[in-house]
Amino acid sequence: MKCVVYRSNKKPGAYVYCSEDFKPAELPDELQALLGVCEVVMTLNLSERDKLARENIQNVRDNLNNQGYHLQLPPKDATGVIEFG
Repeated sequence: MKCVVYRSNKKPGAYVYCSEDFKPAELPDELQALLGVCEVVMTLNLSERDKLARENIQNVRDNLNNQGYHLQLPPKDATGVIEFG
């Protein structure tokens, strides 16, 4: 299973994993507004991996199969608040 990873230029630390045939323009309008323009940072073959650095690989695979994308938000700070910069 191949996917393309996009980085948000509006929300630092936010990434969207998209299945090969899914484009950021197909994301829900609210999500597009939150992320702004997204640029490709890498292509991954999830079939050749057992894990990802910050995401549960099975959750990513499930989201790609079910909705075509997976949203990775920046890590939470010590108070549990997501920092967007």
